[in-house]
Amino acid sequence: MLLSQLAAAAAFIAIASAAPAPSTHALHEKRDAPGADWVKGARIEGGSILPMRIGLTQTNLENGYDYLMEVSDPESDRYGKYWSMEEVHEIFAPPKETVRAVREWLASSGIHGSRAIQSDNNGWLAFDATADEAEKLLKAEFHEHEHKYHVPKHVQEHIDYITPGIKLTPVVKRSVKVKRAASYSTKPTGRTFRPPGSDDSQWIAPSAVNLPPDLRGCGLNITPPCIKALYQIPDATLKSPGNSLGLFEQGSYFNKEDLNSFYAEYAPYVPQGTFPVPQLIDGANYSVSLNSSFNSGEANIDIDMAYSLIYPQTVTLYQTDDQIYEPEEVATTNLFNTFLDALDGSYCNYTAFGETGDDPSIDAVYPDPAPGGYKGQRQCGVYKPTNVISASYGQAEADLPIKYSKRQCNEFMKLGLQGHSILVASGDYGVSSFPGDGGADGCLGPDGLIFNPQYPSNCPYITSVGGTMLYPNQTVYTPESVMHVNLSGTAQNFTSSGGFSNYYGQPDYQKAAVANYFAEANPPYPYYSEFSVNVNKTKGIYNRIGRGYPDVAANGAKFRAYTTGVDFYWYGTSLASPLFASVLTLINEERFKAGKGPVGFVNPTLYKNPGVLNDITNGTNVGCGSEGFHAAKG
Repeated sequence: MLLSQLAAAAAFIAIASAAPAPSTHALHEKRDAPGADWVKGARIEGGSILPMRIGLTQTNLENGYDYLMEVSDPESDRYGKYWSMEEVHEIFAPPKETVRAVREWLASSGIHGSRAIQSDNNGWLAFDATADEAEKLLKAEFHEHEHKYHVPKHVQEHIDYITPGIKLTPVVKRSVKVKRAASYSTKPTGRTFRPPGSDDSQWIAPSAVNLPPDLRGCGLNITPPCIKALYQIPDATLKSPGNSLGLFEQGSYFNKEDLNSFYAEYAPYVPQGTFPVPQLIDGANYSVSLNSSFNSGEANIDIDMAYSLIYPQTVTLYQTDDQIYEPEEVATTNLFNTFLDALDGSYCNYTAFGETGDDPSIDAVYPDPAPGGYKGQRQCGVYKPTNVISASYGQAEADLPIKYSKRQCNEFMKLGLQGHSILVASGDYGVSSFPGDGGADGCLGPDGLIFNPQYPSNCPYITSVGGTMLYPNQTVYTPESVMHVNLSGTAQNFTSSGGFSNYYGQPDYQKAAVANYFAEANPPYPYYSEFSVNVNKTKGIYNRIGRGYPDVAANGAKFRAYTTGVDFYWYGTSLASPLFASVLTLINEERFKAGKGPVGFVNPTLYKNPGVLNDITNGTNVGCGSEGFHAAKG
């Protein structure tokens, strides 16, 4: 929204309100009423300078899915023929006609062409104007909150967004975020732990007594040998240049002592002192002390999992945001935008779905004026994305504005076009979100019965990874079940998340699989078939036509690893995401050895070749007063 976009530029904002408009102009954007936390002030003085930015409508966004399938579908003639970043920018750039039409309109309104600068990614025009010029241009009056403005009808189709603003004092971010459950406030969604001793970690199942020693206790203690045996993962030997595995981290930092303790105990083939390659974003720290509150385990476990499976290949750490923003982000709803800015400089400013650049009511704003905050400029396009990136973070899709979400999802599509694989943890509260996100139990609707889909798993351009587990009396040669454990408190039903999006439809690559699931499992719940549903009025509890997730699953229970010097059990789909990402990294190693390129966006290939995966047919993902969706033969 315009309201959110402008918050970055000013402590109070110059926004257009109603003014008479001629018939040649059309209403381009309007807000019927300002938010309660925005107060209309005096009209802006005519001589005040307003930095104007016109977001030009990107082209071909509606074709993004088809472009991605051309390079990702194994049956396509163009499979694996990925695009360069420059080609991606060019295909989605506003057409020359759009730029010409808007420049002519500006010139006819007294804004000479030399004053308007076009961005490097061609996505917007920027110029300074007096308030008088801006009011004449937009047939509006500028006050200190938003209302509406007009543009000529003949250029309306070319303009996505216009942002005027004046910077006077440092920004204070609006409190519009949803707090995560207090008991896990220092841990990202998708992770919790239990100390050894809560059950007998030395007990061996009768069916495991004749297995090799390092595989006998896998029903109670998941270690790297267990994982390799479960999925027939060979010991890694290759280290192709440019094939480092990327890990996104935000709010949790790793500790070197904890990593070394894990290597010594569970992965002795990884040398002591093996730490990730730092690619630090917007003032992020690299590592923290053993007893730091930022050493919450997430980063440790992601790195442990990756190095134990892919070493001697490296891990690249995308640690995101300074230590002022990071704790707030873990406790609330900010993800990915500043990370994506750092990978793609055009993302910092391009316009899509009515959103231009980052949203300061949600995203970090740099320079950070807070004491100890990062004082540099926001980092745009400073790092090259790795071939595979895993993110063990997420939240309910309803926490984010739909346009914000779609712009971000669109960027994942662009990364897929370039051959990058993006994997995310599906979440850990079944068909709900974490407690307090939506309703008290993490569900939607007045009675707390409507399922609450997760983001970014709902985005059709990423690979969502769910969680599985072994039961105590099972071995690595026994079929796994859906991860579902009682960790007490608000995590009594800690279970792999899955469901159907309220924002995105089912992509073609999964329609047959979803239809087969409905035929096989026959969920007994009332449903709706619409997007942006009114959860206060609908009689259904899930969206029958929404994008289904997760796409794949991997073990997410009883992983042994160190945090703050203590050897814990760890649980969550955020174990499963780096595990599956490691597998893709190893597959890429073999492809590079054979002279091929990376696997890229793998979903179309996986859905067309389900036999390459183990079929999980036992378990369910409870929530919202229901048994959730039962696993079924796929």
